[in-house]
Amino acid sequence: FTYTFTTFTNLEYLKFGSSSIICSRLSFYTLSPFIISSNLLELHVDLEYFTDCLYLCDGRFNQLHTLDVNILRIQCSNLIINNAQKLPKLKYFSLFCGNDTYAYDELILPLLHRMSNLEKLYLYVLIYGRESFIDGNEMNSNIINHMPYLNTFTFNIYSFIYFNYQINLLSNEEIQNSFKNFKYNEVISCVDYFPKTEIGQCHIYSYPYQLEHYDTITNNFPGGIFTCVHRILLFDERPFENEFFLQISRSFPFLQKLTVVNRKRQNNKAFRTQNNANENISIIRYPHLTELDLTAAHIDYVKQFFFDTKTCLPNNVFLIIDYQLMKKTTRNFRRNLTRSNCAKLNCILFYRKLTFPEHFQDYFPHTNIL
Repeated sequence: FTYTFTTFTNLEYLKFGSSSIICSRLSFYTLSPFIISSNLLELHVDLEYFTDCLYLCDGRFNQLHTLDVNILRIQCSNLIINNAQKLPKLKYFSLFCGNDTYAYDELILPLLHRMSNLEKLYLYVLIYGRESFIDGNEMNSNIINHMPYLNTFTFNIYSFIYFNYQINLLSNEEIQNSFKNFKYNEVISCVDYFPKTEIGQCHIYSYPYQLEHYDTITNNFPGGIFTCVHRILLFDERPFENEFFLQISRSFPFLQKLTVVNRKRQNNKAFRTQNNANENISIIRYPHLTELDLTAAHIDYVKQFFFDTKTCLPNNVFLIIDYQLMKKTTRNFRRNLTRSNCAKLNCILFYRKLTFPEHFQDYFPHTNIL
């Protein structure tokens, strides 16, 4: 990073990080921060810590109008960094962090308040440690009202609360109503409360959806068509029924990687056999699926995907699963109901793998076993 600026002294645009030729994240913990440029106008960079972002915003790039940061960790630090100086030149700011943060109010908001001339803003964050969800009222008070020139605001935000002592829990309708006067774009919300862990989850995002992944989809999934999404994770403390998987297959037509995290047994397992006349209509298909992870799923979901009366898998799927679950589902690899879908697997990663029976290879004729 330092070499780049010493070599190209008139640099105006820089993309530095995992998507560039140099596959690394920038961190001033191991790199001298003594870099100054009055020429740099646009910077796209992958960072290790939020404090690295503060270094970039401490005045060393005083003509910067576009800053796009992908940060691995957003956490408080003892380092003393200039986090008060206004950033009047900055017009576009994008912040993406795929890991949990407990420092939204302490770190992210103060940085945004320095960007009073911002015109475009994108946020992707997973927020813990607050007493309330992030909703439209929160965004108006703490973000929008501080940016009078903002004309584009796109976001994808998960906020999580512990509700063990709370009585008046917000509904999804209340969260959705908080965006009724939101002028930038359509906003979709989804609220869930998980009694077992006493955690509440609120997912709000700008529609149409822009990311290639969609995590923590529950039974409250609001639906829609997500043509850009290739990877999803399904999670709930309530069971997923056949109709839910049918909706998922329709909402994500180009799905490639699917993970199911659900330990609850299905309630309507007999649905398929009682409606034989509709079998051809309701068989679920995932035409682009390449990876299926069922390591944290109840056996009913193994049956959901491998009974050929419920699902038709495409060829060349990579399966990750507990060996004992697969053995039980296939009745020691002899069951005809699961044979056709198993024959389509090109690779299986087994957990708790034991000795295979002699006829095992006949059941998986084209499959590599890891």
